[in-house]
Amino acid sequence: MAEARVVLIRHGETEWNREGRIQGYRADSPLTASGHVQARLLAERLARERFDALHSSDAGRTRQTAAPIGAATGLEVLYHAALRERSYGVFEGRTYQEVEREDPGAFQRFRSRDPYYVPPSGESAVQFRDRVVAALERIAEGAAGGVAVITHGGVLGMMYRHVTGASLDSKRSYSLHNASINRLLYSGKRWSLEVWGDIAHLPAGSIDSTNKL
Repeated sequence: MAEARVVLIRHGETEWNREGRIQGYRADSPLTASGHVQARLLAERLARERFDALHSSDAGRTRQTAAPIGAATGLEVLYHAALRERSYGVFEGRTYQEVEREDPGAFQRFRSRDPYYVPPSGESAVQFRDRVVAALERIAEGAAGGVAVITHGGVLGMMYRHVTGASLDSKRSYSLHNASINRLLYSGKRWSLEVWGDIAHLPAGSIDSTNKL
C-alpha cells in the first residue's frame, strides 16, 4: 500500500499578520523582514530532508516563502490556486475589530462558527474544507514519497480538523504558527497526524494565528 508523507508549512510572517488583518483567497500581504528570515530558516532545515516534490499556494506570501525552499532543495515549486487561504470575501484586508464595527450582523454570523455561513463574496467553511482536502489528496495520491506544501494557516487548521475528526464549529485548540512544520501521513486513503506545530528551527518563535474560528 503506497504511503505519502505530507509536510504542511505555513508561510512566513506578513505585514497583515502583525496588524491582525484578515488575509484570504484574494487579498495578500508581503512578508516582513522577520518573515523572510523565517523562510530562510525553513529552507535551511528542509534542505536536510528528502522530498520528491514541492507544492505551494500561488498567493504572493506563499511564493515568497517557497522561493528559498525551492532554491535550497533544488526542487521546482508547483503552484496551485486550490491551496489558497479561505475566501473571506468582503472581510479580507480588514481587522476583526473593523468588521465588527462596520458590519456587526455579518461579524456575528462569522464568529458563530456556522460551517455553512458564506461571508459576502466568500466561501463557507464546508466549501473551504472540500476544496483543501481534495487538493491535498490529489497531491498525496500523486506523490512518490515525501512532499512539502507551503500554504496558509486556514489550510493547516482545516486539515488538522479533518485528520483528527474535530468538528468545523468547534473552537480552535491547535497552533497555527507562521513558518511552522506540520507532518501528516496519507496511507490507504486515510490521513494521520505525526507532528504538529514544529517551530524548533525558529529561535525567536513566531506569531500564532489570531483567528480562533
